[in-house]
Amino acid sequence: MARLQFGTFLAPHHPLGEHPTLQFQRDIELAAHLDRLGFDEFWVGEHHSSGWEMIASPEMFLAAAGMATHHIRLGTGVISLPYHHPFNVAQRMVQLDHMTRGRAMFGSGPGALPSDAHTLGISPMVQRDRQDEALGVIIRLLNGEERFSYDSEWFTLRDAALQLLPLQERMPMATASSISPSGMQLAGKHGTGVLSIASTSTEGIAALPTQWGFAEEAAAQHGKVVDRADWRVMMSWHIAETKEQARKEAVHGLHRWHNEYNVRVLGRPGATRVEDPWELLDQVAEGGASGGGAAVVGTPDDLVAAIRNLLDVTGGFGVVLGFAHDWANFENTKRSWDLVARYVVPELNGYFRGLQASADFLHERQGELMAGASAAVMSKIMSHEGAAQAMATTMANMQKARAEGKSDTTFRPGAGLADAHKDPEPTDD
Repeated sequence: MARLQFGTFLAPHHPLGEHPTLQFQRDIELAAHLDRLGFDEFWVGEHHSSGWEMIASPEMFLAAAGMATHHIRLGTGVISLPYHHPFNVAQRMVQLDHMTRGRAMFGSGPGALPSDAHTLGISPMVQRDRQDEALGVIIRLLNGEERFSYDSEWFTLRDAALQLLPLQERMPMATASSISPSGMQLAGKHGTGVLSIASTSTEGIAALPTQWGFAEEAAAQHGKVVDRADWRVMMSWHIAETKEQARKEAVHGLHRWHNEYNVRVLGRPGATRVEDPWELLDQVAEGGASGGGAAVVGTPDDLVAAIRNLLDVTGGFGVVLGFAHDWANFENTKRSWDLVARYVVPELNGYFRGLQASADFLHERQGELMAGASAAVMSKIMSHEGAAQAMATTMANMQKARAEGKSDTTFRPGAGLADAHKDPEPTDD
């Protein structure tokens, strides 16, 4: 596998009670922060009804984020295709690609919140079929095929072609996948990448080893090709300099997120209220993703171990996406991402390898190298007129200063040499 890419997935999950305008601004600031740190991808979701997830148009949000960033790629994570006419989705993605100078990524899904589909009068039984149908049409449009017509029970196209194509020759695409095989199979059918969004749960982690096989099987059936480099696996973490500090920073935000969002708002299957925040933290994060936990709350070394474990379990993937959350306050959250960029990314991608090898090489040969350098310096000094006297004067001055307890005993190269060239002090003789 090539070097890992790193990014974030912002649903977002913001607790109720904060000013929504400031939450939007803070999310833009997070995008800018990750861009400065050198992260590769920034994905944003579409939701309409949970209260916690308030970005209704990922394309609009990412256009704003594009103005505050320069390099990070910006993805819709995801557009719920059954909620939109496919032609409009394709047009918005093209516009986003141009407005971000070719940094747009197109992620799609069937719609995550049952309440969203209920509001729009869409049966859950048709959502995945509609995503499949819409995705096929959108790919044809983005690829610039000749004008075509299309009749469906829920949308119609007449002589359709985009008047403007993406700035990128091929816009990156990804399909959302959870625990069931359907997302992977859809990615294989259409030859797209994958967003494994359920890998932040214990059940999702358990399902990962078999997931990629569904994509490869479907790709073979439909004459497509899928690449593990385009497989994005999402993880949850909060990182600090010590595990104790990380736990202290994340414990109460995690507690609120679990009880108020997962249990009270969503009613997530199997999720039950936990009164003791430290007990919940142990349940969620004990051992991290490498020890059966659904999250890593600890040090950069803990996260490195968890990612390496997932690479072994899955057989390899291309992108690690950290789930953006408010478990810690914003300053500590930014610090967490900072530590990931400084220590986790370079460790996993081998950026330290050459530096460590260089340091080890010098350590192993320091005696011979320093001996040779010292000999060369002494040879040069002793070839200078009066050098022996200068060295003797310098050493005598240093010994005298130490004997007198003076604090300034710093050796200054050349000081004795300069003294040797001073005119002699006048005497009475």
